[in-house]
Amino acid sequence: MSVLAKAGAWSLCAAVRAAIPCLWKGKYFSSGKEPGENNPVTPMLRHLMYKIKSTGPITVAEYMKEVLTNPAKGYYVYRDMLGEEGDFITSPEISQIFGELLGIWFVSEWMATGQTAAFQLVELGPGRGTLAGDILRVFSQLGSVLKNCDISIHLVEVSQKLSEIQALTLTEEKVPLERSAGSPVYMKGVTKSGIPVSWYRDLQDVPKGYSFYLAHEFFDVLPVHKFQHDETRDHVEVCPDAGVIIQELSQRIALTGGAALVADYGHDGTKTDTFRGFCGHKLHDVLIAPGTADLTADVDFSYLRRMAQGRVASLGPIKQQTFLKNMGIDVRLKVLLGKSTEPSLRQQLLEGYDMLMNPKKMGERFNFFALLPHQRLHGRNPQTNAHQSKPSPSPVAGFSELVWQ
Repeated sequence: MSVLAKAGAWSLCAAVRAAIPCLWKGKYFSSGKEPGENNPVTPMLRHLMYKIKSTGPITVAEYMKEVLTNPAKGYYVYRDMLGEEGDFITSPEISQIFGELLGIWFVSEWMATGQTAAFQLVELGPGRGTLAGDILRVFSQLGSVLKNCDISIHLVEVSQKLSEIQALTLTEEKVPLERSAGSPVYMKGVTKSGIPVSWYRDLQDVPKGYSFYLAHEFFDVLPVHKFQHDETRDHVEVCPDAGVIIQELSQRIALTGGAALVADYGHDGTKTDTFRGFCGHKLHDVLIAPGTADLTADVDFSYLRRMAQGRVASLGPIKQQTFLKNMGIDVRLKVLLGKSTEPSLRQQLLEGYDMLMNPKKMGERFNFFALLPHQRLHGRNPQTNAHQSKPSPSPVAGFSELVWQ
C-alpha cells in the first residue's frame, strides 16, 4: 500500500458518480461531459456500482479488467466488436497482405534457426481468426518448404463469441469440433488445410515447445495502473499483466527456442496518459456506458523490454511502415495488382495498402517488436565447440532492410 500511496495510484470510486446527474471531470480519462443524461445504466455500470459500494474504490486496472473481460458482462466476452459494423478495425481485416507478410516472417525465422522438425504457432487474442487464416494460407503455399515440419496452431482467447468465429474462419467445421468447457484446452479442431488447432484461456496452459508467438493488438487491452510521479513523466501507465506475459514468453523462448512478434500501437517510454475508449470507430469517454465500448492504452515497449530481464534479445519497436516495407509489401502489392482484373479489387488493394503504410494512418501509429533467443542475433550455437568458427547470423526479416538476391 505504501508504494501505491507514494505513487498516487488512480482509483475509480467516481464510476458510481457517473450514474447520477453530476459533473465529474477526469482530467486524464474523461471527456468532462455531463454524464447523467448521456450515461445509460448498463448492466456493467450496475455491477460496478454494487462492487464499489460493497468493497470501496477500485483502481483503473480493476475497472478496465472488469469492463473488458468480466465473465458475465465483459465487453470482449460475448460480442464481435471488429469490422465496419463494430467499434474498431484491425490491419488483418484491411488487407490480406498484412497476414501474408507475417506468415513469411515466421517461415523466415524457422529457416534461419535450423528448420526444426516441428513448431507451434501461438496467437494471443486472435480476433476473428483472419490473421491466423492468412498466415496458414502462406504455410500452405510454401508447402514444399514446410512439408517435413509438424505444425500446430494454439489460440489464446477468453471470448466465447470470438472463439466461435475463429473456429468457423479457420476450420469451416469440416471436422466436428471437440468441446470441453471445463478443460484448459476448451476447444479443438482441424484447420481447412489439415493442421490441428486448439483454444486456451491462458498462455500458461499452452504446451511448452519450440514456438512462434504472435500478439497483434493484444497488449493494448491489458489493464493498466495509472500513477503520478515526480519524474520526467508526470503521469505514468504501468501494465503488470503485460510484464507477466512477457516474462512467460521470454522463459519459453530461452528454454525451447522460437520467437515472439508483437504488433501494436505504443511508445518507447515517452508518453503519459493514453487510456481511452472507442465505440463505433469514434473516441468514447471511458466512464460512459461501461461494457459497450473498447478500452485501450498504448503499449510501453520500453517496459516490455525491461520485463524480458535479459533472458532473450529484443528488436524494435520500429514503425509498421518500415517493417512491412522491409518485408516486401511493395513487391507483394505489385504481384496482386498484376493478377487482378477487376477495378474494384484493385481499388481495394490500393486502399488497403494506403491504410497500412500511410504515416498519417496506420503506418507510423503501429509498431513491431520482437523477442528472440540471444544466439539468434549473435550466431552462438550450443552444439558447436570452441574450435569451430562461429557462424554469421542472418538478418532478422522486417527489422533490417530487405536485400534481394
